[in-house]
Amino acid sequence: MSVRRERRKWCQSYPATADSVRAARQALARFAAQAGAPAETVEAIRLASSEALTNIVLHAYARRAGEMHVGANVASDQIAVQIADEGTGLCPRVDKGGLGLGLALIAQACDELDIVKRVGGGTELRMRFGLDAHR
Repeated sequence: MSVRRERRKWCQSYPATADSVRAARQALARFAAQAGAPAETVEAIRLASSEALTNIVLHAYARRAGEMHVGANVASDQIAVQIADEGTGLCPRVDKGGLGLGLALIAQACDELDIVKRVGGGTELRMRFGLDAHR
């Protein structure tokens, strides 16, 4: 059985604020569902994107405003999700609370994860999720 896939690509930028995390997460989940992802994959995308976006809000822009860039595209049997910022990059933060489990949760939720240092500054997470129902 073939799943009809309407939109193959989506991208949006959001202010790096707590309110934007919800909006971006919902938009990604909607895109994944429209792309034919099973409910299990949509939930994995929702979890991973929530963690990645929250990390940007908490850590990327020390005391300054910034943006989060969110994109997704469908390629054959997978959805690729990119979440990026132009912040300070990955570095140890002893001044912020938390358990430090966000990246581990993201890695567990997706089928493939790459963390890339951006040339212009910041970090990009590239996540891939299978579209099949048997993850």
